[in-house]
Amino acid sequence: MLRFIVYLAIAIGLVYFATTVQLGKRTLVGHVRAIWHTEQVQEFKEGVKEKAGPAVDRLGRGMKAGYHEATKDNKGSETAPGTTAEAKP
Repeated sequence: MLRFIVYLAIAIGLVYFATTVQLGKRTLVGHVRAIWHTEQVQEFKEGVKEKAGPAVDRLGRGMKAGYHEATKDNKGSETAPGTTAEAKP
């Protein structure tokens, strides 16, 4: 419990520091935001979308297909979905 309180205090201190203490013209959060909006980062984000887009689409289709298979109605089955049946000799 003491460890949790110490980590929580450190986290609160870091958030306070990052949002209130000026480092030059901006706070730490302000610097990160300014960097995030630069042209180079915007190009980087577009490149990642182009390269990772097809993989994300395939992953999404696979997840939907898996969900569909897991939730489809088992016609002809003697047991309800999600239950186990005893093996018949």
